[in-house]
Amino acid sequence: MEIKIERIYTKPVDLDGYRILIDRLWPRGISKVNAHLDEWAKEVGPSPELRQWFNHEPNKFAEFQQRYLAELQHNPAYTQLIATVKTQLSTQNVILLYGAKDPQYNQAIILQTLLQQKLA
Repeated sequence: MEIKIERIYTKPVDLDGYRILIDRLWPRGISKVNAHLDEWAKEVGPSPELRQWFNHEPNKFAEFQQRYLAELQHNPAYTQLIATVKTQLSTQNVILLYGAKDPQYNQAIILQTLLQQKLA
């Protein structure tokens, strides 16, 4: 089993796994039914201040990553996410969903790498 990442706006929807939205804000234009979510881990997303500072500017990504990792270290929701992902991976893939337009510079990339390291 593996940890995948996917933009929530991607069609067709990948239903091959446990689907977790990892954004604090609900994605515009996506209905809760069409999202096919198993969980919304909004507290794991970057803080509003960090998200606004980053503004999805690629040149800020390295610093965004450092700040986000620091936030996660003190976030009880992250501890819960680790437990959920570990449980789900025993029987199925886990898909981390995000809304950002940029597939290279977003929190899902960071979370995927971190979870893979933690659960290896």
